[in-house]
Amino acid sequence: MIYVQTPLRREIREAVVLTWGVTGESERLHGGEESAAYRLDGHVIRVGPAWRAAAESEWCHAIARHAAAGLPEAVAPLPTAEGATVILVGGRPISCWPYVEGAWPDSDIPAQRGAGARLLARLHRSLADFRPGPRPVPAFQESGLYGDPPQDAAGLEDPDLDRWLAAFHAEHPVRHPLHGDYYTGNTLARDGQIVAVLDWDETFVGAPELELAAAALEWGDDLTGPSEEFVTAYHEAGGTAARLDEESLAQLVRHKLRREYAYFHKAVRSGVTHDEADLEYHRARVELFHRLRP
Repeated sequence: MIYVQTPLRREIREAVVLTWGVTGESERLHGGEESAAYRLDGHVIRVGPAWRAAAESEWCHAIARHAAAGLPEAVAPLPTAEGATVILVGGRPISCWPYVEGAWPDSDIPAQRGAGARLLARLHRSLADFRPGPRPVPAFQESGLYGDPPQDAAGLEDPDLDRWLAAFHAEHPVRHPLHGDYYTGNTLARDGQIVAVLDWDETFVGAPELELAAAALEWGDDLTGPSEEFVTAYHEAGGTAARLDEESLAQLVRHKLRREYAYFHKAVRSGVTHDEADLEYHRARVELFHRLRP
């Protein structure tokens, strides 16, 4: 996994003090493929990429704040005195979040996998009535989602999948905000309980079935396919997604895998050098894309 090395520069720290009154020694937190996160006492300062517009971050943050109003585990950004959640320093979007103590849950433990599924169900319910308006910039996951062949994944062309996705969305009209990247690395657990959902940069409005399928893959065994246990626990907890047959689950997972393929090659074009473990993971995900074809 490649993580960004964006520093917490002096001008950022000075702006954070003026805006949120946050001071203290900084500690770089683990993770972050696009944004870097630093702990300052009881807060986390996130330094976003220069290409991400403040309006896009504000839109995503509005969804996090709505979720947090009804879901204790949803971690939302702290507003400025003017009510915004983002300031620009050196062209980068900067935001301030409460720090939550915890570690990534282990999806190989059935109890934690089930807890992840039940939390996703409650998260979807908390967002089902929110209408945030159009996203300023389409999310990465949206490319190819409605049947248009994604131009950035030419190596995994599949007209049958494109047609299937178009038909699926015509038959499943329910749309509401989704987290967009619901996997163990964007959650925290403490004392066996999941206590936080983090990182809302990829949120978008879509069919909840899409996120259920993607999460079932991430919280299951990604070398064999989505976790049926995860899907069952989600539905038992009253999630908003409709029940999916085997073909639908597989095809929605294949959309996610195709977007992963596109992201891998986007990183390569930007100059990222992957190690052998990254390359083997990429090859396994491509193989799974083909193996899950109905």
